[in-house]
Amino acid sequence: MAIFEFKLPDLGEGVMEGELVKWHVKAGDSVKEDQVLAEVMTDKATVTVPAPKAGRVVKTHGNEGDLAKVHQLLVTLEVEGDAPAQAGGHAEASAAPVAAAPAAGGQGGGAPASTSKVLATPVTRRMAREHGLDLAAISGTGPQGRVTKADVVAALEGGEKNVVAAPAEQKARPAAPAVSSGAADERVPLRGLRKKIAEKMVRSKFTAPHFAFVEEVDATELVALRARLNAQLAAAGENIKLNYLPFIIKATVAALKKFPHLNANFDEAAQELVVRGEFNIGMAAATPDGLTVAVVKNADRLTLADLARETARLGAAARDRKLKMEELTGGTFTISSLGQSGGLFATPIINHPEVGILGVHRLKKRPAVVGDQVVVRDMMNLSLSCDHRVIDGSVAADFTYEMIKYLEKPDLLFLAMA
Repeated sequence: MAIFEFKLPDLGEGVMEGELVKWHVKAGDSVKEDQVLAEVMTDKATVTVPAPKAGRVVKTHGNEGDLAKVHQLLVTLEVEGDAPAQAGGHAEASAAPVAAAPAAGGQGGGAPASTSKVLATPVTRRMAREHGLDLAAISGTGPQGRVTKADVVAALEGGEKNVVAAPAEQKARPAAPAVSSGAADERVPLRGLRKKIAEKMVRSKFTAPHFAFVEEVDATELVALRARLNAQLAAAGENIKLNYLPFIIKATVAALKKFPHLNANFDEAAQELVVRGEFNIGMAAATPDGLTVAVVKNADRLTLADLARETARLGAAARDRKLKMEELTGGTFTISSLGQSGGLFATPIINHPEVGILGVHRLKKRPAVVGDQVVVRDMMNLSLSCDHRVIDGSVAADFTYEMIKYLEKPDLLFLAMA
């Protein structure tokens, strides 16, 4: 028998840590190879971590709700025969925890500790740097005093207990008062996907100055075209039915080709707009755990029927928590649609580091003026949110009207696909 130390493997491009959402094993359990050991939540999705070998669990490292870094020891196994002492990728260089600055009100006379010695992930360091915060002045709540993204957000919101000896220009409004509870109330901890959504949305709103542009679409011809195409698919025995999303994706891609700066990511560190050469369209999908953005890769190369199949597959995988990491990364632009629950209009939050997100709203019959006549038409609204640092209002408006052109005259989509 041998001891096998299994470390948290790489979870995806740019992912340095994850929250331990749920343990599926405990000390003393026997496990088979590829059996699920734990669920780990990244800022992309919940992923399952399988056992690399069969054996007996000697010890699990970390509690549910803790942050686990990539290459951090996760599970100690007892396995048959000889085995390497470690597994799970390259071991991380050890670092002793460093105490944070003195408590508020203290008389620490020396210079603040170097930010580079504070335990924090690269994402957290960059977030603090972007907002002019000294990590050494923030009390970390993570393991071994690690400063987390939530700690930085609390500092930005003026949480006095988290910020220590901050310069006067960095002080924000007073900390929010505690919320009392009644006997009939229930407190629901913010964790798992919901917590990651909260962190990402706060970062997006703090980082990117949002603005929105809203316009209506006369989708009457689109409704008629969809009905005709579905009838043809049924007659041909195709086991697929088109909803409106494939048409919207095609119109989005056509507009992005004319306005490529919207098909981009903003590199905060380099202060550069990265205009993407691929059209990878994110679709926001509601799941039991919260909103997940699955990515339709190379959407410009797919037919309407292909898009219908792919969006249906990704939506089902999102609901069943079976999305792969590569299906959650690499997005260049996102579409958020709630179908008949989409309301009149909204101001969706940008899926940072993308620079634009399109909200698609409820399609319903409404009176409209055509010529000099008031007639009943199938109408819906589009809401486009953009990062005002790199996208001007005129560009957002022109992009939206380019989309509307294809949705109001959907036959043009077939020319765009040619």
